[in-house]
Amino acid sequence: MWDWVSAPDYWAARFAVQHLIAIGYLLGFTSALRQFRGLLGERGLTPIPRFLARVAFRGSPSLFHLHYSDRFCAGVCWVGVVGSLLALVVDLAPLWVWIALWLVLWLLYLSIVNVGQVWYSFGWESLLLEAGFLAIFLGPGSVAPPTPVLWLLTWLLFRVEFGAGLIKLRGDSCWRDFTALYYHHETQPMPGPFSRWFHWLPRTLHKVEVAANHGTQLVVPFILFAPQPAATVAALIVVVTQGWLMLSGNFAWLNWLTITLAFSAMGSWLLRWVTPAPPPLTAPPPWFVAAVLAVTVIFVVLSYWPLRNMLGRRQVMNRSFNRLHLGNTYGAFGSVTRTRYEVIIEGAAGSDGDWLEYEFKGKPGDPRRRPPQVAPYHLRLDWLMWFLAISPSYGRTWLPNLVAALLRNEEHVLRLLRHNPFPESPPMFVRAHLYRYRFATRAERRETGAFWIRSRVGDFIPPLTLEDLA
Repeated sequence: MWDWVSAPDYWAARFAVQHLIAIGYLLGFTSALRQFRGLLGERGLTPIPRFLARVAFRGSPSLFHLHYSDRFCAGVCWVGVVGSLLALVVDLAPLWVWIALWLVLWLLYLSIVNVGQVWYSFGWESLLLEAGFLAIFLGPGSVAPPTPVLWLLTWLLFRVEFGAGLIKLRGDSCWRDFTALYYHHETQPMPGPFSRWFHWLPRTLHKVEVAANHGTQLVVPFILFAPQPAATVAALIVVVTQGWLMLSGNFAWLNWLTITLAFSAMGSWLLRWVTPAPPPLTAPPPWFVAAVLAVTVIFVVLSYWPLRNMLGRRQVMNRSFNRLHLGNTYGAFGSVTRTRYEVIIEGAAGSDGDWLEYEFKGKPGDPRRRPPQVAPYHLRLDWLMWFLAISPSYGRTWLPNLVAALLRNEEHVLRLLRHNPFPESPPMFVRAHLYRYRFATRAERRETGAFWIRSRVGDFIPPLTLEDLA
């Protein structure tokens, strides 16, 4: 029975996918470990205990409904980090050990995402969970890769790419007139060190980039299901495109996971040069075959909702249709902002003191600072600050708490920032201004040494004290 659902020639593809997903988990758990206290801890900006008090287990399945403390959450993150490292080296473990390890990783990360609130509302969180769940059923290196699971991984890649292509074509007109990249590199959430160079490329090349993007996301996904070597060629196009995106911006582990999924469609004739030789492959027990077929049926049923979303007139991006984050719909940049705004937060020690800026780790602040390379790591507060500049409504659940934390010099929140201008004692006042940012031209860069040129637009938050917040 196993012969007709196994794909021994895809052993190298399975090896690449599993190891890259394990690194994705490592990034996710490390990000949570380093940031959860300031964002979600008991004294964080949106504390998990408050969320658990108003949302039942059925609404957000999570281990934290059983117990929550900052120490327990840190323990969960550490178990996830260690488990991710083990997943990189247990290729030849017994089948039940393999399944148990990957299942634990999925349950732990699901528990974090489902209480992560606005900080975990990004599509790549659901993408990691869906890919990680399918990895449970890929099996260890001693078992031939199951064909249905490889197809499901390819189907997941199809939804990521085709969904993103559709939302662009249906959304902002700049994708249809090929002018989107006149703005995108400058106004994207978190530019990288090469984004300014990409922005100042000739506009003709920008139009070529948009045309290539449409081809990669609207045509190439169908070729992923073609016979070899066409499927491998299509997967390589995805890899090259995602690599281009990684160079031009910081999109956490979205590009990393998309490249990971592309390996599921690659034949061994290409990957055998970069993966070890396979061990003797054995047939799995009947219960594992039954589990693979059951999961396949479940995902076929779950595919109804993302298909309906992609084919419908009101397509939405990055939505999970269930609390387990399986069978999701994906997409990115259905609209492109034309002007970049930044919220710059400042503090003052007294009414007649100097106003000093708070610097964030990734988002633009000091015009003379080169945009850093952050991805595939994810700076959650920095991303939310980009949304905040678009509309203050994005900060309604956490911005007042951020201001209060700065006025108290709360350590866990300040660790989310690059620089605290008041290391000795907290400021008396905190305020925020809205600035317009644009990339410096080559001449401006030579003259001023700045990467950004900014101009003040107006007040965003008036000067506030702790008494004002109370």
